[in-house]
This record gives sequence, structure tokens and C-alpha cells, in this order.
Amino acid sequence: MELKDKRVLVVGLGKSGVASALFLKDQGAQVTVSDSKHPDQLGKEIPLLLDRGIAVETGGHGERTFGGQDLIVVSPGVPVDAPSLVQSRALGEKVIGEIELAAQFLRGPIVAITGSNGKTTTTTLVGEIVAAGGRPAVVGGNIGTPAISLVEQASSGTTVVLEVSSFQLETIETFRPKVAVVLNVTPDHLDRHRTFAAYVDAKARIFENQLKDDFAVLNADDPTCVEMARRTSAQVFWFSRKKELNQGTFVHDGQIVFRGPGGQQEVMLASEIPLKGDHNLENVLAAVCVGMLLDCPVPAIRAAVKNFKAVEHRLEFVARVKGVEYYNDSKATNVDATIKALESFTGNIHLILGGKDKGSDYSVLNDLLKQRVKRVYTIGAAAAKIESEIQGPPILRAEVLENAVKSAASAAVAGDVVLLAPACASFDQFKNYEERGKVFKQAVASLPS
Repeated sequence: MELKDKRVLVVGLGKSGVASALFLKDQGAQVTVSDSKHPDQLGKEIPLLLDRGIAVETGGHGERTFGGQDLIVVSPGVPVDAPSLVQSRALGEKVIGEIELAAQFLRGPIVAITGSNGKTTTTTLVGEIVAAGGRPAVVGGNIGTPAISLVEQASSGTTVVLEVSSFQLETIETFRPKVAVVLNVTPDHLDRHRTFAAYVDAKARIFENQLKDDFAVLNADDPTCVEMARRTSAQVFWFSRKKELNQGTFVHDGQIVFRGPGGQQEVMLASEIPLKGDHNLENVLAAVCVGMLLDCPVPAIRAAVKNFKAVEHRLEFVARVKGVEYYNDSKATNVDATIKALESFTGNIHLILGGKDKGSDYSVLNDLLKQRVKRVYTIGAAAAKIESEIQGPPILRAEVLENAVKSAASAAVAGDVVLLAPACASFDQFKNYEERGKVFKQAVASLPS
């Protein structure tokens, strides 16, 4: 893609928008950035961009801003059906996302990982498996470092491991992973995608440009993933924690086994996995499958898994206070993630739920709430909806996270678990799920010991 002297508009001033604008400027483009937020909300990014000669528009998107652009790059948080973008496409202007921009410049094989839950843990683990195998690897995408920021670091021999979201996949054109992974697909982001079918379609675009010498790795225990396998031209490999497979990774007699065209190999004992929960067993099975497909040595895969630490804000053990254990799963931003968190404990849970609703059905939590949860503490904008849909344990409206932690600490006894697994986005009260997790940890740290 030739960018020199091209007029390029970047819509959205998040991490990926800023990184895209700086990259485009380095390529010689005439760059404008537009964001609907007020300048006060955008912090230090504006001076940085202005210093580089990038035009900045804030507080809304002007109609003229979108006209006459050679290229428009949208951040993942900007809906693809925004009227200004629909009009731009109708006028023949090219509209892509940051992940597609990166794909046109990245060298080296791409491993792309998506799914409703487990993306960050699996992406991080795959990066560590590749590195343990002695190959250069860079990790980014939706996980925190924008893919476009990896272009300079990645040579043709570098494995590029990317977490990709449904929002990012909506705006691809040529993005082609050597290995595409779908961990699971359960209802999420329905406030944006509107229907589950549209959400599935967005996820399935990860396979769109794959060829027969590429690989698709899918969850054999997930009916939606099984259906999605029809949408790729790549070689399909599966992972399963429930059954043996003809091709892929599974558990047999306590061993994680990889079976492929070359035969069967035992990789490691499932009991050696240091992470809690069946969902993390699935994440490990997926990552091991990727490692085997990339020809990483089995001892390196085993060592990377055994040494892997839980990613921050993903079922992260925070502290034990007066015999009560506190776990931070702020990344549980949908109902299915909360189910997986609850399944990781046998019972005696004090559960903190709430935040910004994403069109979710909270009633599916009820069986687990009745079986394993002593009390629920609701916070944020979704509190009333959650309270109207869940049944079983007593519910306390805590409003804010700090109150929830204090109330749970007062009610819990030694042997109980206080779990932040909110089943909601964080954007009603926090900047992101990371900030929510940090506030939870600070609240736990301030409890009297």
C-alpha cells in the first residue's frame, strides 16, 4: 500500500487510532484524526499528534472531514455502520480498520486468535510457546499493543501473534492468518452487532482469506465453532477437553495429546497446567495445538505452559484476608465468562456483578448462582436489569465497586471466595476493564487484615 502524500483520516483516538496516525505520518501521508470525545477526555495524545503535524478534530465529526479522503482508518470502537462511514463507502472511499492496515505491512506468519472468552490468556501463552521454541515472536492486537505498532519489530522470520476482536474483524480486506484460532463463540456485544448471527459472521471473517496451506484451530466442544469450520479453506485442527479427536489436541488418560497427519504425541500432563478452571484447560489445548502446528519442540511447549502465570484481571488471585480469598476476573465482560469463573470454584462465592449492559441475558447464571454463590453484590448501570433476571442467593445493591468489596468482606467467613466477575463492560464507571480490576485490587488491599 503506497501512502506517501495520500490524504488519510483516522477515526477514533484510542490506542490503535493514535498508533495508526503516527504510522501513517511516518509513511508520508497527510493525516487527520477525528474523535467525538471532548479534548479534555483525550489527555496527552493531542499534543503528541499536533507536534507531528497531524491535524486533530475533537468534539464530533464534521461532514467535510470525511470528504476527499484517499483512505479512512477506523478504530475498533467506531461502529462500521456509522452514517459518516456509510456515506464515505457510498462515495467510493476506502474504509479499513487498524488490523487491516497492519496486515498490509506486517512480515512473518500471523497467528490470529479470537473468541468470546480466553483470547488474552491464549494469545499470551502462544507468544510464550513460540519464544520458548527459540523463535522471535511479537504479541499484540486487541491485547494492548496495536498491531500497527509491531510492524517495525517484525521481520520475515518473526511470528506475529495477535488477539483479534469481532470489531476488528469487521473491517478487514486482505488480513490472512497462517493460523486462525476460534476459542468459543457465545452471545456478546449484542448492543453493537444486534444479533448473534451477525456476531458469528464477524468472528468467522478470521477465515476469510485463508488458503489450503493455512491452519484453522477450533473448539470441537462448541457447536458454533463446529459450524464455523465450514467457512475456511484452511486445514482444520480441533481441540477438545471432552473427547478424542482424529486431528488436534485433546486429553487422554490425563495426558494432553496432539494428533496430526504424522501421528500422535503426548505433550504433557493436564495436571501440570498451573491455571484454574476448565476454560483454562481449553485455552491451553488451543495454544498447544498452535505450537505443534508451528513445529515448536514439545519440551519447549511443556515448559512454557508449566511456567505460565495467569494474566492480570483474568481469574487473578489477589489476596487472602482473614481466610477469605479474593479473585479479580474483571475481564469477565460477558455472561459466559462469568459462568466459566463460577465453575472454577466449588462454592461459598460472594459474587460482584454489574457494569454496562451489552444486551445480555443474566438468567442463564441462575443454576450456578443457586449451587455455588452465597450472595450477589450489584454495581453500575446494569444493576437493576441483573437483579430482575437472577434468582437464588440474596442480592445487595452496592452501587460502586469499593462498597461491594467492603460488604462482601463483612459477610464472608474463612473459606469463602470473593469474586469480581461482572458479566458486563466497564464503561459506565471505569475507563476500561483494567482500571476496574485495579480498583478492585486496591479495595482489597485496603481491607483490615
